[in-house]
Amino acid sequence: MNPLESLTRLDPDYPRPAVLNLLAAPHNERLLEYVANDPFGAHVFPGDIPDVAPEAFLDDLDAQLADTRPIHLWSYIPTCSYRCRFCQYPVVIVKGPADVTREKIDHWVDLNIREAQLWLQRVPRLREAPVGEFNVFGGTPSLMGLDSVSRLLNFYRENFGFGPETTVRFEGDPTTLTPDLLARLRELGCDKVSCGVQSFDDQVLKLSGREHTETECHEFLDATERLGFDWVTIDLMYGLLDQTVAGVQRDLEQVRRHRVPGVVCTKLHLRSYTDTRTGVAGDRPAAWQFPSYRNRLAEAGHRWPTLGEQYQMREVLAEGLRADGYGEHPTMYFHRADKPPETWKSIMVDQDRQDAEVAIGLGGSSSCRRSEAMTEVNAGRYAQLVQAGQLPLTSATRFGPTATEARAIKMALSTLQPLRDDLHRERFGGRSLFDEPWNRRWLDLERRELVVTDRAEGSVRLTAPGAVLVEAIMNTEF
Repeated sequence: MNPLESLTRLDPDYPRPAVLNLLAAPHNERLLEYVANDPFGAHVFPGDIPDVAPEAFLDDLDAQLADTRPIHLWSYIPTCSYRCRFCQYPVVIVKGPADVTREKIDHWVDLNIREAQLWLQRVPRLREAPVGEFNVFGGTPSLMGLDSVSRLLNFYRENFGFGPETTVRFEGDPTTLTPDLLARLRELGCDKVSCGVQSFDDQVLKLSGREHTETECHEFLDATERLGFDWVTIDLMYGLLDQTVAGVQRDLEQVRRHRVPGVVCTKLHLRSYTDTRTGVAGDRPAAWQFPSYRNRLAEAGHRWPTLGEQYQMREVLAEGLRADGYGEHPTMYFHRADKPPETWKSIMVDQDRQDAEVAIGLGGSSSCRRSEAMTEVNAGRYAQLVQAGQLPLTSATRFGPTATEARAIKMALSTLQPLRDDLHRERFGGRSLFDEPWNRRWLDLERRELVVTDRAEGSVRLTAPGAVLVEAIMNTEF
């Protein structure tokens, strides 16, 4: 099925997506090709000067930290008890008797702490840099025992620039974010928990390789409410095998039932992140990335949603959440009306911030304003480097002058907020958003009804269709 045919094949029980006509227009063929190839488009912003020594990135980071606003710091614990069929992140599967599993997980906690110590030795200013938000991501870090959780969080709190305003977030899945663990997290000052729900449909979960149920998702959300967590975020996916628009509508109803403070809605992505370097991929593909496997599933009677149905699913989620008063910042990150946008995302992408990010753990992605670097994604090589006392950064890129501006514009676009010329001029020595090469890009995007410019006011804002297509705009037009 070609991209245009897939785009126009819809669920007749739901409205035609507002973006469909614009995306199908010949002058937007580049955008259609981008979304049809489904690359992940808003998490990593590589530079245009390749093969930079990781040491150069570390020097750039240390220099920026001399006078810095709060940074985003995250710890990646890669352990999982199983691998989802859509997952291409670097993970380490831990199975077996409880004592063996615990030993393996503790080993990865040890490695993470050891790598953090190497960062502190090599980037001295990192110890004092204020931390705006600290996230323990995964993998499934909630597999850790209570003592390991305490050890990890206490280490970071004692060795990095945590203060009264630092937000602490912990990630997990519905089966391992148990009441006991949640209670310990509260004791340790954890403000937020994030849970990979993905769907409230048991059949969709099973086909995706998830080993939790709808009931366990509800139990997790009920427990966080009982324990008084102020901020809980769940991940929902759309475009999954055998998923329907009606099923996504039902997922939305479960969010409403619990009044979930934060919801992250993600389209299924099967193209390797390494193709575009816009996300972090592991050293092996996801099961669903093999065409032969996808074809066998289709031959067995299963069905992949069309591109048009995926946009119907997106519209159900986005419009439904907005109708309930949720704000969106950045793209497809929704926050309840009484909650602010995600702190860590604001640190990274808001036009008036765009500050440093330091990622510690297997497959981390770190950045500052001059350069960015990636951490080793092969578990064996990563462990060897850390145990040998070497920071496991394996690649870095730098940003030339034009690429630095382009990166700032792309990140600001992802927030869905109007871009301000005064902020751009302040950061780039008087250069305007309307100077070339940007002016002709805005004129072209405006002609295609994707942005609206106001030169008198000094602003650029996305139209409603532009907001839906922002990832494609960022990665094809800049």
